[in-house]
Amino acid sequence: MIGFLRGALLRKTPQELILDVSGVGYRVLVPISTFCRLGDQGAEAQLLIHTHVREDQLVLYGFATPVELELFEKLISVSGVGPKVALGVLSGIEAEDLVHAIRGNDVARLTRVPGVGKKTAERLILELKDKIAALHVGTAEPQTSSPKRTDLLSALANLGYSSAEADRAATEVLRLQPDATLGDLLRDALRVISRR
Repeated sequence: MIGFLRGALLRKTPQELILDVSGVGYRVLVPISTFCRLGDQGAEAQLLIHTHVREDQLVLYGFATPVELELFEKLISVSGVGPKVALGVLSGIEAEDLVHAIRGNDVARLTRVPGVGKKTAERLILELKDKIAALHVGTAEPQTSSPKRTDLLSALANLGYSSAEADRAATEVLRLQPDATLGDLLRDALRVISRR
């Protein structure tokens, strides 16, 4: 089983990428959160991999952090939740918010994730609450606590964007332009959100 890959990004889209590892191109499906953490095409990337084997196919799912990988594996252990739904969940809600929603029995928050209905949300809470009790979540990115990031997230929230949309856009624009003004960052973040 493949558990880790490091190589150059040959192609990068919000849902999948091609990673060139010593001349072999691996197609890897990724959540939006991982997509936003990766560099541009041609940059080196490293991913934790979940290899999903079925009778008719072998699919690689890639994650930037151990927490995302662990949550993905816990999600697919829930009855009725396959890899496609699990990837959609991790694309629609940040890992930390997902853990807090499950721990707090927040069915309403989970049903705001595309593809998750009330019954699925209740099943996630029922089957995962105890399994994630000891899971430590929190971002290790230093930009998370910066005043500029906080102001940008606040501005996007005031414009009506979800915390997941705002966080992904803020992560991307701050990675590309950490010294830009708040106005420029907001303009670029709105462009990032409108592309999706």
